[in-house]
Amino acid sequence: MLFLGPLYQYAQAHLAGYVNHWPLVKLAIYSLDKTLFYLLIALVLRWAYLRLRHQRPRLRGELRWGFFTAYLILLLMLTVFRNHYFPWQWPVYLQRPLSDINFVPLVNTIKLRFGSPVDLWYQSLGNVVWFLPFGFGLPALSKRHLGAFGVGWRAALLSLLIEGLQFVLYTGVADIDDVIFNTIGGLVGYFIYRVLFGRSKRR
Repeated sequence: MLFLGPLYQYAQAHLAGYVNHWPLVKLAIYSLDKTLFYLLIALVLRWAYLRLRHQRPRLRGELRWGFFTAYLILLLMLTVFRNHYFPWQWPVYLQRPLSDINFVPLVNTIKLRFGSPVDLWYQSLGNVVWFLPFGFGLPALSKRHLGAFGVGWRAALLSLLIEGLQFVLYTGVADIDDVIFNTIGGLVGYFIYRVLFGRSKRR
């Protein structure tokens, strides 16, 4: 880790033997560390872009951009790029059979009713919550009005991208249920944005 190594060592020494889901805690800290690294790169590129375009940044707009970018990076680090730090370290598995993908909606989610409640809640509510910031942040950043359909298909597309990358990188289970719940999360986030800000565009 580049930034959070001391935090991870402290957590490992004091929590590893007491937390039931320690691998999730480890994944969260590792993903946050990578998010900080790639966010710094994104901020430098953003600064260079604004300089080349001779644009004066607005604090509110740049804060929105920064938070949304950090969210997207963290989302990808938690779901796709879990096991390695740099792109050249990511192994690609192109020979996986398509039978590894669950194309039947809600079958796996229903099966989780008979297993761990934590897994069931994460599969359903967790996947919804993870896309709330997407549905909320996208219309806030967009220069044009985005309706529910515009946000919904973009959320579905991002979720499909994540599932596809999980499949070829072997970092997760490609499941249509994830796409469904992610899309719902994006739509819920959009409606929260609409309730709070209405049709007005605040820049």
